[in-house]
Amino acid sequence: MTDPVPKRRRMAAVLANKGILKSPWLRGAVETVPREQFLHPGVFLDKGRAWRPVTAVGTDPEEWLKIAYSVDTLTTQLDGHLTADQTGEPVAGVPTSSSTDPTTVVSMIEALDLTMEHRVLEIGTGTGYSTALMCHYLGEDNVTTIELDPQVAARADAALETVGFSTWTVTGDGLLGHPPRAPYDRVIATCAVRRIPYRWIRQTKPGGIVLGTVGSWPWGTGLAKVTVGEDGTAEGAIIGRSSFMQARAQAVTPVAGDLSARTAYADSERTVLVSPLTLEEWMPAFLAQLAAPGTQFVRATRSDGSPLRYLFDPERESFAEFIADGESWTVRQGGPVALWDDIERSLVAWQDAGTPGIEAIRLRVTTNSHLYWIDRSPSLRWEHRLA
Repeated sequence: MTDPVPKRRRMAAVLANKGILKSPWLRGAVETVPREQFLHPGVFLDKGRAWRPVTAVGTDPEEWLKIAYSVDTLTTQLDGHLTADQTGEPVAGVPTSSSTDPTTVVSMIEALDLTMEHRVLEIGTGTGYSTALMCHYLGEDNVTTIELDPQVAARADAALETVGFSTWTVTGDGLLGHPPRAPYDRVIATCAVRRIPYRWIRQTKPGGIVLGTVGSWPWGTGLAKVTVGEDGTAEGAIIGRSSFMQARAQAVTPVAGDLSARTAYADSERTVLVSPLTLEEWMPAFLAQLAAPGTQFVRATRSDGSPLRYLFDPERESFAEFIADGESWTVRQGGPVALWDDIERSLVAWQDAGTPGIEAIRLRVTTNSHLYWIDRSPSLRWEHRLA
C-alpha cells in the first residue's frame, strides 16, 4: 500500500525551504492532514484547451498521491456543477472551485498570526483542506467555515468528518459573514472580493485581523491584511500579490459580443502617455482597479492581426478603446466617465513616485468607504465611497 506520509513531509520540506512554512505547529499540520482526502471525487488537470478529469477511484494510487502533494492549485469543479467523476473525457469549462496551491494556503495561514485561543471565520470552504490545517491547531470548535455552493460544502464537510474534524461548516453567503458565532479573532477569505465587506470588520474583535484578496480582475489583485480598531474601523496594507476565484455573488460577467459596436461613438481621441500594455503587469493592473473600480480590461486583435485593447465599465456605460499605431497607441473614449484619463493619471503618478511595489499600498476600511493610499505620494490616493 502506498504511504502518503513521506509525500506530506516532502511537501512540508519544500514549503519550509521556500521560506513559506515557518511555524512549527503549521508544519505539523501540513505533515499530518491528508490533502488527498479533500480532493474526492477527483480533480481536473489543465491541458491547455481542455481539462482532463482524474478521479481517486481508477487512478494508480502512487499517481494520485503525486497529484495531491504537488504544490499546484487543483481544480475540483467546473461551471458551478461538474466534477471529475461525471465525465470520462477532457472537457472545456470555467473553474468554479479548487484546492488552492499549498504555497498560497500556508502563506495566508502564516499571515494570520494565530495563537491557540483564537476563533477563526473562514470565508470560502472550498475543499476544506485549509479548514483542516487550522482545526489541527485551534481545535474544531474554534473554526467556523462558510461556503456558498451546497454541493461543495457537503463534500468539504464529509472530508472534514473523515479526517476527524466535526467543525462548524455553514452553507451560505460568506460576504455576510456568520453573526451567530461572532465575534472572531481572525477572518480569512479564500475568494477574491471587490472590497472587504464591512460585515467582516463588524464581526471581528478589536485587535483582530481580517485577511482577504481584493480586486475583480483575474490578475492584478492584492492580499489585504487589516487590523480592527476599537472604533470599528480597520487599517492595514496590501501585503503581497494574491489570486483567487471571485466570490460568486460578485462574479463579473465578461464583456462580449461586437466590441466595435460598443465603441462606435467616441467622445474624444488622443495619443496615450502610458502604453495600455502596462495593464498586463500586476501592479499597474491593481492601480487601474483602484482608479476605475468596476472596469474590465479586454484583449482582442484586428482582422490584420494588430492588437486591440479595451476598457469597459458597463454600469457607467463608458469605454476606452486602444489602437496600436507602430510604437504608439491612440485611445478613443466614450461615455460619461473618461476611464483611461483616471487610470493614466494614477499610472503617471506611480511612475513619478519610483514605481513602488504593491506592498506600499495601505488601506483603511470604515462603515462608508475604503481608502487606499501610498505614503508620501498625495497623488496616489483613492477613496471608494459605499452606496
